[in-house]
Amino acid sequence: MKPLKLGILGISRHFFLRCYQPLKDSNSIEITAIASRSEQKAKEAATKWNIDTYYNSYEKLLQDDNIEAVYIPLPNHLHKEWIKKSIDASKHVICEKPITLNSQEALEISDYANKKGKGIKLMEGFMYRFHPKWIKVYQIIEQGEIGDVLSTHIIFTFNNTNPNNIRNIKEYGGGSIYDLGCYAVSTARYISNSEPTRAIGVATFDPNFNTDILTSAIIDFGKSRCLFTISTQSYPQQEVSIYGTSGKITIPIPYNDFYDTKSNIIIETSVGKRNVEFNPVNQYQLEFEAFAKAVREDLDVPLNINESINNMKVIDAIFESIDMNRWIDIQ
Repeated sequence: MKPLKLGILGISRHFFLRCYQPLKDSNSIEITAIASRSEQKAKEAATKWNIDTYYNSYEKLLQDDNIEAVYIPLPNHLHKEWIKKSIDASKHVICEKPITLNSQEALEISDYANKKGKGIKLMEGFMYRFHPKWIKVYQIIEQGEIGDVLSTHIIFTFNNTNPNNIRNIKEYGGGSIYDLGCYAVSTARYISNSEPTRAIGVATFDPNFNTDILTSAIIDFGKSRCLFTISTQSYPQQEVSIYGTSGKITIPIPYNDFYDTKSNIIIETSVGKRNVEFNPVNQYQLEFEAFAKAVREDLDVPLNINESINNMKVIDAIFESIDMNRWIDIQ
C-alpha cells in the first residue's frame, strides 16, 4: 500500500511522545510536513524530528497539494474550526479526542463533511479501540463467556496542576470530562454495543482553573450501567472492570499502554481465572494504519462521525446533570 502523506497541525508534545516514532516506522504513513503558528517552533521541530517540510501557519500546510491527510492534535476548542478548514482543503482528517466540545458541534461537522467533503475520511482518535486486547475483550463479551454484561467500572486519573497546561484551561476545553471522560463514555458504549438512555454526574471544580478535576458519573443503558471516576488531580491510576452474570473481565491498563512490555486482561468465571497476555504493540500506529487503509481502499473509517456524535451526546448529558443535579435523558 502506498504510504499516506500526513501533515501535522501543531507542535504537540502528545504527538511526538506517543505517535511520532511508530508512524515513522510504519509503511502505511509518511509524515510529510508539520505546522506551527511560530516559524521558529516549526523549524525546530522539523529539524529535531527529521521532517522535511515545515510551515509557519496551519493554512499554509493545508495548501500543500502533496499532503493527503492531516492529524489534528490541537487544543479541544480548535478542533471544529480546523476540521472544517481541512475539509475545505480536501484533506482527510484524523482528529484527537474529543472531536468537539459538544454534540451540536459534532453534528455541524457531520453536516459540513456531507455537503463539502464528499469522499473525505474523518475519524476521531480513540487509539485504545485498535489494541488487540480490546478486540479480544469485545469477542469474549460477544461469545457470552461472562454472560450478560451488567456493570462496567472505570477509573482513569492523573495528576497535573500546571496552570499553563491546556488540560487546565477552561476556555480550551480543559478538565477531566473532556480529557478522560470521553474515554470512559466511549468504552461503556463499546462494551454495551448500544446507546445509553440517561446519565447522571457529580464533579469537583478547581477554584482557580474552574475546570472539573474530579468527576464521577453513571451511564444507564437499561440492561446495564457504567460507573466511572476520573480525575486530573489524583494519583495516576487506570483500570476497567466488566461484570457479567457469569463472569468478570479486568483490563489493568486499558488506555495508556507501555509499548515495550506485554499487556494483559484477566477473565474470571466459575471454572476459574485465566490471564491472557498480548505482545507489545503501539496502538497509535495501529490506529493510523487503519485510517490509512480506509483512505487507500475507500472503506468506512473504523470510528465514524456518528460514533463521535453519540459519544458527545453522553458527555453533554453529564455536564448538564452536574449543573442540574439530576438524571438527564439522552436523546
